[in-house]
Amino acid sequence: MVFYRSVSLLSKLRSRAVQQPNLSNSVRWLQVQTSSDLDLRSQLQELIPEQQERLKKIKSQHGKVQLGNITVDMVIGGMRGMTGLLWETSLLDPDEGIRFRGLSIPECQKLLPGAQLGGEPMPEGLLWLLLTGKVPSKAQADSLSQELRSRATVPDHVYKTIDALPVTAHPMTQFATGVMALQVNSEFQKAYEKGIHKSKLWEPTYEDSLSLIAQLPIVASYVYRRMYKNAQVIAKDDNLDYGANFAHMLGYDSPAVHELMRLYITIHTDHEGGNVSAHTGHLVASALSDPYLSFAAALNGLAGPLHGLANQEVLLWIKSVVEECGENISKEQLKDYVWKTLNSGKVVPGFGHGVLRKTDPRYTCQREFALKHLPEDPLFQLVSKLYEVVPPILTELGKVKNPWPNVDAHSGVLLNHYGLSEARYYTVLFGVSRAIGICSQLIWDRALGLPLERPKSVTMEWLENYCKKAAGA
Repeated sequence: MVFYRSVSLLSKLRSRAVQQPNLSNSVRWLQVQTSSDLDLRSQLQELIPEQQERLKKIKSQHGKVQLGNITVDMVIGGMRGMTGLLWETSLLDPDEGIRFRGLSIPECQKLLPGAQLGGEPMPEGLLWLLLTGKVPSKAQADSLSQELRSRATVPDHVYKTIDALPVTAHPMTQFATGVMALQVNSEFQKAYEKGIHKSKLWEPTYEDSLSLIAQLPIVASYVYRRMYKNAQVIAKDDNLDYGANFAHMLGYDSPAVHELMRLYITIHTDHEGGNVSAHTGHLVASALSDPYLSFAAALNGLAGPLHGLANQEVLLWIKSVVEECGENISKEQLKDYVWKTLNSGKVVPGFGHGVLRKTDPRYTCQREFALKHLPEDPLFQLVSKLYEVVPPILTELGKVKNPWPNVDAHSGVLLNHYGLSEARYYTVLFGVSRAIGICSQLIWDRALGLPLERPKSVTMEWLENYCKKAAGA
């Protein structure tokens, strides 16, 4: 249990570091020293047996412990508030926001290695954290970056499959199609067809997952360049890290865009297991579908307007404000436009969340990035006004549990500032990022031997009869 003792000690040091900021270097040093192995897979091989035993112990000792009551509202209300999934890589607190293996976003920004000193965290570092629970050293993050580059090859048939679609097809349709085409080379499928012991299923899952994560920026950038840049494809640069390489293949090479892409990918990776894309990936994989099939299904969930497509809707709505009212809109004019939107039966995109009850920390870190890099941008200034105007209106409306901005309220403005203004494409960026969280959990799903997901469903008649009996008891 060396790993969990080290994490416990890290937690104690972190709490002390709140009062003594100079301890932050000690926290990083401790985590670096707990593991110097550069091979991520060997790290997992050491961790998996003890985590398997840990889960067995939880099941044997606490399997009958109740985690809460299920109400009719939960059954007909999208299962909100119902605890029903094991998801190791992250946990969402209604007030604090997301924590990746116990670390908040500000802590990740401080502790995870950046491509440059003091820069935004590298997505490779977060992938290492999600899989192992350990903050990697810069050398470990660089090693993983190199491994991902070595896996970043896409067969020709994938491009041909995408090209068979109209160029006008939605970017997410083209992206998901490309992922399905990648499935042809699934190591998991090959291993399962040959015959593999269930205790070893995590190994081909790991291979597929890392290859998929590595391939996605290439497929995603191909879709972008095909749709918006006359199909002039840009090859990957083996000298760049994951986030910077993705920006480069899209056609954006300024250091600021590289930093933005690192931040964007990092904060969008995971948001515990109950959201549509994460839950879909977990559900499909529970049938022992390989990571390619599972993630393609997750992408189709992400493409929905109530999930990942929201970041597209935010920028389009903000631009509609500018078109009608101008960039120098006053707060009073903005209030009128917000009420006009609400009174027309629409929502103000980018505000509210199914779990969060305060401002999304992912919004906050993007705001900090904007204040640092683009404080005079007109759309950023409009977003800042919306932050002041919208929550009081939604509170007054009385129908929204969380009137505060979420991650989607800010990302489009940042991307638009640097020239990536094609809002329909934004959900593809989200998809590339979300693969890191979903695939990390899929590896642990197989390592822990989690079973086929099969919840019980009921009819309205069953609910009526049950409630009548309960009332008469």
